[in-house]
Amino acid sequence: MSTELTVSRIQGDPKFHQLVRQRDGLAWALSAIVCAIYFGFIMLIAFADDFLTQPVAAGSVIPVGLPLGVGVIIASIVLTGVYVYRANTTFDRLIHDIIQDASK
Repeated sequence: MSTELTVSRIQGDPKFHQLVRQRDGLAWALSAIVCAIYFGFIMLIAFADDFLTQPVAAGSVIPVGLPLGVGVIIASIVLTGVYVYRANTTFDRLIHDIIQDASK
């Protein structure tokens, strides 16, 4: 089977369009969340540095900014995990189905 025929079959497959919509939607949503988290943290640094330098609890030497910064990193890791999980389950299944349909 020619490569051009396979490509045209894939591009015409409704499952391919579903895959693109779902993948793009998830990527944009997660990107927006990450940007909001990062820019929110930077805005806190710029405009609420007095809040970030307060201790977490009375008598503590740990400033509020430290757990918030760690939270930004953990949130990024979790959101990456969400994408990977979705890619390994939903997207991979759709890709397999698309390839099977195109090779018939």
